[in-house]
Amino acid sequence: MQVIHVSFQNDSTVLPGEFNLVLPEKEPPRFQRDNPHYKRPRKTLVLLHGFSGDCNEWIWHAPVLEYAEKYNLAIVTPSGGLNFYLDLPETGRFYDRFIGKDLIEYLRDTFRLAMTREDTLIGGLSMGGFGALHVGLGHPETFSSIIALSSAFLIPDLRTMPPEGNGRANYEYYRSTFGDLSVAAESGQNPEVLHRRLKEKGAEIPRIFMACGTEDFLYTRNLGLRDTLLRQGADLEYREGPGVHDWHFWVPYLDDGLKWFLE
Repeated sequence: MQVIHVSFQNDSTVLPGEFNLVLPEKEPPRFQRDNPHYKRPRKTLVLLHGFSGDCNEWIWHAPVLEYAEKYNLAIVTPSGGLNFYLDLPETGRFYDRFIGKDLIEYLRDTFRLAMTREDTLIGGLSMGGFGALHVGLGHPETFSSIIALSSAFLIPDLRTMPPEGNGRANYEYYRSTFGDLSVAAESGQNPEVLHRRLKEKGAEIPRIFMACGTEDFLYTRNLGLRDTLLRQGADLEYREGPGVHDWHFWVPYLDDGLKWFLE
């Protein structure tokens, strides 16, 4: 097993982009010699952190190394700041483009990973769940599937955001991240809009796996997002179970999402 930390210059972020890369050995360990996942080309999972996290969050809190070995996955955990993985032209930082284009091109050129759409998956939790949906639907030529756990789908609340914010961040933060909050729900910042546009164009659309805990403060918003995507005809698998917004929920449902992707 290899864990590599990489920092690289790119055209999308002001600071160098950074990520961790978890790589299982080319040959399975002795106890996994009959593992069917080693009888196919290695697949690549880009895994996005939540609000206030960074490229280390998944490695610290989840058995990422175990999943990489078990499923023959290259797992990439980039740092994405606090920007919901959106492009922010007024700051000169483009995090959607960084994840969906620059990172993928670097992985292909340097490590020969994520070479095909079918072998490339994006996932994340909370802010990263939103980011996985937004980046995945914004780059359907790159990602075949999306895993979105407890997605921080705040778009419906932005229009009525009070001046003091919502207790997690202030109004100015949301304004600088999503732009004009009165129209964000109708813009390309909204994954629902991205999915609808792809559907209208007849484009190939990534499959989606969503999961949320029934006691999560984002549960209602995830149900609404699920229902809208299903009405639009999304190829969507939705699961829920007891749980709040924490790792006790996310870890087993990431495993479920990986099994769904690989089945």
